[in-house]
Amino acid sequence: MNQESQQNTQKEKKIAYNLNKLQKRLRRNVGNAIADFNMIEDGDKVMVCLSGGKDSYTLLDILLNLKINAPIHFDIVAVNLDQKQPGFPEHILPEYLNSIGVEYKIVEENTYGIVKEKIPEGKTTCSLCSRLRRGILYRTATELGATKIALGHHRDDMLETLFLNMFYGGKLKSMPPKLISDDGKQIVIRPLAYCKEKDIEKYAQAKAFPIIPCNLCGSQPNLQRQVVKEMLQMWDRQYPGRIETMFSALQNVTPSHLCDPKLFDFKNIQRGAVLEGIEGDIAFDKAEIPTTPVIQDEDDVNDYTENGIINFKAVE
Repeated sequence: MNQESQQNTQKEKKIAYNLNKLQKRLRRNVGNAIADFNMIEDGDKVMVCLSGGKDSYTLLDILLNLKINAPIHFDIVAVNLDQKQPGFPEHILPEYLNSIGVEYKIVEENTYGIVKEKIPEGKTTCSLCSRLRRGILYRTATELGATKIALGHHRDDMLETLFLNMFYGGKLKSMPPKLISDDGKQIVIRPLAYCKEKDIEKYAQAKAFPIIPCNLCGSQPNLQRQVVKEMLQMWDRQYPGRIETMFSALQNVTPSHLCDPKLFDFKNIQRGAVLEGIEGDIAFDKAEIPTTPVIQDEDDVNDYTENGIINFKAVE
C-alpha cells in the first residue's frame, strides 16, 4: 500500500471514529432526556415530525437507533407536512424514508397558500404557520393512533425561546421538554432537549441527510429569533461554558427568589415561621455569583462514560 493510500485509510478511520463518537453523545443525550422526563413508555407509538431539516432528520435517526436496544417496545412513524410551497421537492422525503424502511405518512395541506393570503408581504409568517401546522399534526396523530408527538427542537432552541420571551414577551418561559395539548389528548415531546445544535449540524453533515430548506419562515430576514441565536453563538465563542450554565439554570429554579406570587406564597410569610426547601437568608448580603461557568461541557472534556446498564440513559 502506497503512502497516499495509507493516508486515505487513516483519514477514513478518523472520520468513522469521530462520527461514532458524535453519535454516542447524541444518543446518550437523547436517552437521558427520555429518561428524565419519561418521554417514551412501553407500547407508545411515537409520531416523529419530519420537516426535512437537520434537526428532525437527526431526531428520527437517533430514535430509530435507540429503539433497537431500548428496554421497552415502542413504534415509530415519520410524518411530513407538505405545505405546498412552490418548488418543494416532494420526492426527497419518500425516497429517503423508503430507503431506511421506516413507516411514514405524507400529509398534503396548502398552508402556504393560506399564510400568503392572510399575512401581508414582509410580515412574519411564523405565528400563523405554526398554528396551522399544530392543528394538522394533532389531527394526524389521532388518525394514526400515535400516543406521543416528537419534535426536533434542541437545547439551543429552548434557550433562544427563553430569551425571546424575556425580551419581547415579559415572561420567564421556554420550550418544555414535554407538554400536553390544551384538550389533554396529545403529548408532545422534545427528545433533543439536551443536544447542542452544533453537534446536530455536524451529525447531519456526516450522515449526508437530504436537507430540504424552508423558504416560508426560516429564510425571512431580521427575525427576532435569528438575532437571539447570533447573540448566543457569540457568547458561546467568547465565554466557553456559558451556554451550558444557562441551560442548567432552566433545571434549577428557585421560586422563592423570584417575583411571581403565583409560584411562591410571599403574602403569607409570617415572622417565626421556618420555611423548608428554600435557600437561606441573603437579605443583607450580596448574592455570591460565580465569575466562571458552574457547568462545563463534560462531553468535550471527558469523552464518554458508559455504565453498561440497559436503560435509556445507557443505551448503546
